[in-house]
Amino acid sequence: MFYLSEVEDYVRVEPRLFGLPTMDAVEKQLRATYQDYYDKELGKVIDVISVLEVGEGVIIPGDGAAYYNSTFKLLIWKPEIQEITFGIISEITNFGAFIDMGVMRGMIHISQTMDDYVSFSKANSLLGKNSKRTLKQGDLCMARIVAISHKGEDPKIGLTMRQPGLGKIEWIKEDQIKKNKEEQKALKAEEKAAKGKTGGKKK
Repeated sequence: MFYLSEVEDYVRVEPRLFGLPTMDAVEKQLRATYQDYYDKELGKVIDVISVLEVGEGVIIPGDGAAYYNSTFKLLIWKPEIQEITFGIISEITNFGAFIDMGVMRGMIHISQTMDDYVSFSKANSLLGKNSKRTLKQGDLCMARIVAISHKGEDPKIGLTMRQPGLGKIEWIKEDQIKKNKEEQKALKAEEKAAKGKTGGKKK
């Protein structure tokens, strides 16, 4: 889920930025600091939106940098359990698929790709035995986050597509068309049954 977060912190501005106006120096330092930054509590920093306020600089003996107490705004994406996410299949393996969610990558185990027995085909795709549905690199998908692990530097995000309204975009459309047809069929059957009952009554 995306968040705008206002943060107050001391920003360590390196000496190479001392020639710039203070506000610009702090912003450049923040962009360098938060590039590819991820924190378990905060999430993945996408961008430094703005620097709102910069206080007086402090020099610490033995450290050539200056520290400015600053308030700034960050655009953050933090993965949440049960969150539905949109992405593109970036890699197919014999144990599942990796999906690029734009900000981060997640993994879908082969058993969670579709509600079917799934196998890895020679064409580098995942194939459903009964449905004959295939999942390959470049496919657009909707998935749900079901697991987040913070072991290591980057979080590992586990996804599933074995729920109604999830899966490859084409599958979702096919399922919706099928559902609409079944609903229309059931409605016609109800109307026919209702007409049969009224038609059989004596006046």
